[in-house]
This record gives sequence, C-alpha cells and structure tokens, in this order.
Amino acid sequence: MPDLTLPQATGPGPRWLPKLLRQAAFRRYWSAQTVSLFGDQVSTLAIPLLAVLATGAGPAQMGYLAAAGLAPNLLFSVIAGAWVDRYPHKRRVMIAADLGRALLLAAVPVLWFADMLTLPHLYVVMFAVGTLSMVFQVAYSSLFVALVARDDYLDANALINGSQAVSSVAGPSVGGVLVQVFSAPVAVIVDAASYLFSALLLGRTKAVELAPSTRKSGLSNAVAGLRYLARSVTLRSILLASTTLNLFNYMFEALFILYATTELNISAGLLGVVIGAGAAGGLIGAVVTGRITRRFGIGPTLVAAYVIFPAPLILVPFADGPLPVVLAMLFVAEFVSGMGVVMLDINAGAVQTAATPPPMLARMQGARRTVNYGIRPIGALLGGALGATIGLKPTVWIAVVGGLLGVLWIIFSPLPRLRALPEPDMEEAPGQENAVVR
Repeated sequence: MPDLTLPQATGPGPRWLPKLLRQAAFRRYWSAQTVSLFGDQVSTLAIPLLAVLATGAGPAQMGYLAAAGLAPNLLFSVIAGAWVDRYPHKRRVMIAADLGRALLLAAVPVLWFADMLTLPHLYVVMFAVGTLSMVFQVAYSSLFVALVARDDYLDANALINGSQAVSSVAGPSVGGVLVQVFSAPVAVIVDAASYLFSALLLGRTKAVELAPSTRKSGLSNAVAGLRYLARSVTLRSILLASTTLNLFNYMFEALFILYATTELNISAGLLGVVIGAGAAGGLIGAVVTGRITRRFGIGPTLVAAYVIFPAPLILVPFADGPLPVVLAMLFVAEFVSGMGVVMLDINAGAVQTAATPPPMLARMQGARRTVNYGIRPIGALLGGALGATIGLKPTVWIAVVGGLLGVLWIIFSPLPRLRALPEPDMEEAPGQENAVVR
C-alpha cells in the first residue's frame, strides 16, 4: 500500500474542535458534505410539494417521482464504480457532480416561474440528480482515504454521520419554513446553492489521490471488484448482514406511519416528534460511538450495533395502553434505534474502508449501493403485500424480529474477534503502488 502523506494543515479554529476539523483539507471536505446534506433535506420536502401543488401529482405519480431518484443506484452503481476507479481525479468527479446537480435543480424554479413545469420535467430532474448523487457517493470513499489517516477512520465517520443526523432534524424544519414563507421553488434554489457551495469547498480541498486502476476494460474492472467482495469474509459478512437488516427494516418503514396512525391512534404532530427522536438518537450515537469502540473493540461494537438498531423497534408492536405510555414506548424505540443505526454506520463504514484496497474503493461502494438500495423497494413492497394479506400488526412483528437476523451473518464470521481495523488483502487488488498529487 502506498505511503501517502495526508494533508495535516490546521486552521485558526478553536482548540476544542475535534482534531480532524482543525485540519484544513478535511474541514473543507466535511463542510461540503454537511452543507450538501442539509440542502438535500430541504429538497426532500420541496420537490414533492412542487409536484403536488404545481402539477397535481397523485399517489401513483409521487411513487414514480421517488423511484426516479432511486433508480440510478440500481442501474448504474457497479458501472460507475468501475469507471471512477479507472479515472485519476476523484475530486473532480465529485465537483462535476455537484455542479451538475446545482444546474439541474436551478432549472426547476426557472420552469415553474415560466409556468412550464410538468411532471415529466420533474421525473427527468430527479433521475438525473439521482444519477449524479450516486456518482458523487461512489467517488466519496476514494477521496475520504486521501484525506483521513487510517487511525482516524472512526472519528471521521462519526463527524460525517453526526452531520447526517443534524441535517435530518433541521433540514426538513428549515425546508418547511422556506416553503411556507417563500414558496417551494425558492426552497429548491437553496438546495442548488448548497451544491455550488459544496463544489467550491471541494475545489479548495487539496488531496493526494491514488493512481487509477490499470485495467483497460471497465467490465473486467467491475468483475475484479465483485470477485474481491465475494472472497473477502469481512466485506461479504457485512454486506449480507446489512442486506438482511435493510430488507426487514424497509418492511417496517413501509408500514410504521400507517400502523402508528390507524392502530395506535397517534396524531400527525405527535408522530413527527416521535420520528424526530430517531435523529436525536443518531446525533448522540455519533458522539459516543468512538469512545465505545475504543473501549470494547470494533468487532464487539459492530455486533452490538446490529442488535441495538433493530431490537428497540420491538416496542412498536408491543405498544399498548394509555396514550402517554404508547408515546413513551415509541419515543424510546426510535431514539435507541437511531443511536444503533449511527453506531452501525460508523463502525461498518470504517471496517469496509479499511478492508478494501484503495484502488478498489469506488467499485466496492458501487456494489454496496446496488445491493443496499436494491433491497429497499423489495422490503417495502413485501411489507405492503404482507400487511394487506395478514394484517398490519403481524407484519410489523415479522419486520422487527426479522431485522435481528442480520446479526447472525456477523456472529458466525471472524468479525466479533476483531479488535482493530482489518487490513485489506492487497494480493487480490490491481497492482499499483503510486499516488498522484492533484
């Protein structure tokens, strides 16, 4: 593995800031991610509202709109990963994706103000933005290892997951205010501006990037990545565990709001507070995960996370009695589960990055996105079908208990004995040892 000299320049920030945020390159990278995530949450509310208010979209059309944004992950992730690994300038890929997303989203309010916005326009925009978002995320891991020392993977993932938790709490709230005060098109402009700001920060982020994969064929590049994924016990176990967990979790997600409102008689306002507890728990998880992992080891913490994420949701079908009791059970379920999912994301992300040879990071990310995003609609469809067939409560029970099965892939692997980050098997990786400064 090449001995890369990572950027360590510190900025003028206060000493109480985390070490990584005192490093100028990572601070810009993290800030770009944070601003972009925040803008995404604003558009998550604004674009569907535009579809309803400006085009009169119904339930089926709203489903198509959501599918348009997710479809590129299923269709192109593996191909994109193979291409990104062969391209030498990962940072430029991310900047181009940001600029493309900004341009596409800026076209939406322009069409709206010109009274020309239609549903097909929104489908095209969502599909194109989803494609560029997928490319951005595929390139993300390669730039991550160029900026973060191996010993700091956990802390860096904690900071990024903390940003995700905060944006999921504040983003929709700010988006709602923007839509209420200024209208949905203005809220979309905010998201477009966030991508421009992200591109500006990434443009100022200097990084030492690995040389591209030397394989001439994109197909052979993709096959090599899939072969490595299949042979690596560490990566294979985490992928299978996460796929199992996602299948049942999206069965649960598909029915949770319906179950809470119809079976438990929870109002929309109270349900929003309950769901917000998950994001609050995620923020706490981002703060404490590093300490827990250093105390108990990354393998045992990963096993615990695969339990802490799904197990509290058992309280949902158990919830019964007076409204305050039901609300307390739902709040605890969402809060602790939110902590668990962030603990899982931080540790699994660090292990997967460490166990993957740097020249194959984009391919691994592409393969994981294909599976993780591919299983989500299957879980949602299965949950809906079972809910209609055997009833809501039995299906919710199946979903919450089934989610616990994911940990079995981890228990019966070497991961529980893992105390520190694993090493990649470089014998399976394409043979290049040089790095290029860009």
